[in-house]
Amino acid sequence: MATASLTESRHAPSEIKRAIAALEAAREDFDAPVDVVWLSQLNLTLDEFLRLPDVKPALEYQGGRITQKVSPKLRHGRMQLTLCVLFNHYGEPGKIALAFPELRFSLPPSRISYVPDVAVIRWERIPLAPDGEALDDFFAMPDILVEVLSPGQRVNPTARRCAWYVSRGAQAALLVDPRRHTITVFRPGQEAQALSGADRLDLTGVLPGCNVPVDDIFAALRLR
Repeated sequence: MATASLTESRHAPSEIKRAIAALEAAREDFDAPVDVVWLSQLNLTLDEFLRLPDVKPALEYQGGRITQKVSPKLRHGRMQLTLCVLFNHYGEPGKIALAFPELRFSLPPSRISYVPDVAVIRWERIPLAPDGEALDDFFAMPDILVEVLSPGQRVNPTARRCAWYVSRGAQAALLVDPRRHTITVFRPGQEAQALSGADRLDLTGVLPGCNVPVDDIFAALRLR
């Protein structure tokens, strides 16, 4: 996670060390559970949360509450890869935008640190080091965000998150349902629009030329 100091720590070093040790154990032993209830009870600041080790599935942070993402399954992962490849096909050659899988972004004023399944960032907004290489940490809202539903994952909380994304500056948020072959598009100031079949996913506002039939996207799930 990020290492930059954003706020003053309000916890004793021993508490932070316990949290770090617990996550290090979970990272080394895939069977070791992550106790997100205990972590939430610590009421960590965003800065303290971002000092914790990364684990898989990723942890997310909302005002002191810590949750863990669902492990992706085959269709979820296939859609995630397909959308990254699709978006980069339109965004990367002209240095317009880049798509990243599982990119953590943090918003200190909102006390938020989320990890959407796919995030698209306009080229000029990608933070760079003096040598031109991309930096690790992103402290702003991406331009496009994608959440892919996993089996058993509830639709309404994910839809609310997509609506929150566009209310805080995203140009579009996509809720992808691999089981139903639908993509619900959220845009600022507009009603959510459910797309399927021959409907076209139009993201030309961020990715010029990206106007693709939904069926073409879900065709990636058919492997024979």
